[in-house]
Amino acid sequence: MIVVMKIGVTEEQIERVIEQLNDHGFDVHRSSGSQQTILGAIGVKPAFDPRHLQLLDGVAEVHRVTEPYKLASRSWKPENTVVQVGNVQIGGSEVVVMAGPCSIESEEQIFQTAEHVKACGAKVLRGGAFKPRSSPYSFQGLGEAGLVMMRSAADAHGLLVITELLDSAHADVVCKYADIIQIGARNMQNYSLLRVAGQSGRPVFLKRGLSATIEEWLMSAEYILAENNPNVILCERGIRTFETYTRNTLDLSAVPVVKSRSHLPIVVDPSHGVGIRNKILPMALAAVAAGADGLMIEVHPNPAEALSDGPQSLPFDHFSTLMDQVRRIAEVIGRSIPSA
Repeated sequence: MIVVMKIGVTEEQIERVIEQLNDHGFDVHRSSGSQQTILGAIGVKPAFDPRHLQLLDGVAEVHRVTEPYKLASRSWKPENTVVQVGNVQIGGSEVVVMAGPCSIESEEQIFQTAEHVKACGAKVLRGGAFKPRSSPYSFQGLGEAGLVMMRSAADAHGLLVITELLDSAHADVVCKYADIIQIGARNMQNYSLLRVAGQSGRPVFLKRGLSATIEEWLMSAEYILAENNPNVILCERGIRTFETYTRNTLDLSAVPVVKSRSHLPIVVDPSHGVGIRNKILPMALAAVAAGADGLMIEVHPNPAEALSDGPQSLPFDHFSTLMDQVRRIAEVIGRSIPSA
């Protein structure tokens, strides 16, 4: 339920409404703008009559939210959320590019990659340190040593760091080095991990599950938002369908659908979406044209020798070409991808 307060309402009147909602068993989330305050009442109370609230001083409107996700919906927050991370805004006029290897493999690899993606205009360095794979015999990542390397490389080149949190036991060490916490597709419905990520205070980058509907995805975002963490970034990275030519089916229709249903920014990951190097560029162009707020691209100095996801990683020259072309598309639709 959404309670819209009148312009010029007093703090005492707001507190009175919050008190009434709490007395009826609702959790209340407050959003105060420059002129108006909106209260989100979270809880299933079928017998509650919202007309009681409309009689209180200072209340302008009361609306029931029909979507199962409340805090993620545009009913709760009509304007777009812009996630500010350092000097980078995700969800604003710029299309933010996050780039780097699937796995951090060595200091030389991550420093070379950071230097190149920064020179091309990327704002965020991506890389995995904890890499449990489908096979227990595959490379599992460097752990904290890898995070140290990535943080140093990012700082040396003025980049932010995004890396995946796979286990609540790793939360403290990941937060020590990362500016943005990524929740991968396999953990989209790991609700206890979502709560830990929400409680971290870091912005959370939530990838869509392999077979998740958009509603299920937004419900997972709700877990993070419910921990009083408003900084959630959604990521479409392809879903599993009957098609086997590409690794996944990149659902670009999710971009306008999410933007109509939710205020949260959305990034597209064409690398995982198709899993084939020569298909990443056209899908990145299409993602920007569809309205994506950012791109996540896998980049490696020598993809043929990558310890994970080599076939979907771009070599440096391919990434340079991609950035040149997506920059042109962004300009056509009134957005930008700044140079380094």
